[in-house]
Amino acid sequence: MEAIETFLDHLSQALINQQLSKLTLSKNRSAQSDLKNVYARLVLIKEEPHLSCTLRFATRDETKNFSLTEATTAINKWLTEDFRQAELFTVSKQVSLMISKKGKGLVRSRTIATREPVSLEHNQQKQRPLTDPRPYLTSLGIAGQDGQILQNGRRKFRQINKYIELISHLLREQPLSKGARIVDMGSGKGYLTFGLYDYLVNETQLPIKMTGVELRPDLVKICNTIAEQSKFQGLEFIAGDIHQYEPDGGIDMLIALHACDTATDEAIAKGIRAQAELIIVAPCCHKQVRKAMHPPAALQPMLQHGILLERQAEMLTDAIRSLLLEAHGYKTKVFEFIGTEHTPKNVMITAIKSQPRPEALEEIEHLKSQFGIERHHLEDLLLKMTN
Repeated sequence: MEAIETFLDHLSQALINQQLSKLTLSKNRSAQSDLKNVYARLVLIKEEPHLSCTLRFATRDETKNFSLTEATTAINKWLTEDFRQAELFTVSKQVSLMISKKGKGLVRSRTIATREPVSLEHNQQKQRPLTDPRPYLTSLGIAGQDGQILQNGRRKFRQINKYIELISHLLREQPLSKGARIVDMGSGKGYLTFGLYDYLVNETQLPIKMTGVELRPDLVKICNTIAEQSKFQGLEFIAGDIHQYEPDGGIDMLIALHACDTATDEAIAKGIRAQAELIIVAPCCHKQVRKAMHPPAALQPMLQHGILLERQAEMLTDAIRSLLLEAHGYKTKVFEFIGTEHTPKNVMITAIKSQPRPEALEEIEHLKSQFGIERHHLEDLLLKMTN
């Protein structure tokens, strides 16, 4: 195919000149394939440049290294047999390849801001997604006027970078398209919102539209001013309530961090309704299920203490949320987002668009029966969607 040959010509030139920053292959031709993405970068192995490729499968990663003469052959095979999209970044340009389901290919190339040459060290030291100085970090009180991170801002800066690393891993499994719409519900002071927007637009060169929804108008005004000063044209903040917010133009990624009680359910329901590719929530309090629980007598010795009952309610609430997402066509993970030194509310649920798992509804009914629960707020919201 001519488009693939053109793309490989760009790749070959980047390899010869040792100007390749990164290469990504995505959009698998077969939904049943276990191979999800390929990520490649230049490295030195025994003083010779090689293309190091990380193959991301559903349950594991594999690394394969190719000499420069072998590299284009390997990439050609993957593009011909496995993938329909590729993104190539050099120190000065971006080249995109898109292949339609009918086999028609299109290559686009554009000049980007010149980057520093990439390190070819095979075992690179771990780099943070964002490094200082970043002007908006000064406006947010994380950095000083010289751009350096303040002593009392270091923990927040580490949290921002940890958050971006987490999102970047999700995007390797489920890449966003150009112009994707991201909604951050309950954006607060905007620390994470600014960091994620900056990373996606300026570090990965992905043009997006991002909206922070925040109930407090004073914070919205401050964040919009900082966004304007930072020339973040695709980032805006609006005053609104999660329950009342209705997206204009759809949602590709929905984020809701520490939305209180059923506000998390409202956010998840809006994400499912919009068929968002990614849903990311970090729940806060879990009052609704806590009040509705009537555990059986066999569990009373364990749950007679309020703190244990509260923790069980948290686990049960988030387990049912995860199962409801799976029933409606998402693959989920539940894990610790940040350490308890930052906040005791540190559980995160991530959901990537996938295939529905109908048996999850039976599992939900079993849990509800076991703990004497008649209703879950997210379940009610989703039932309204189907009626």
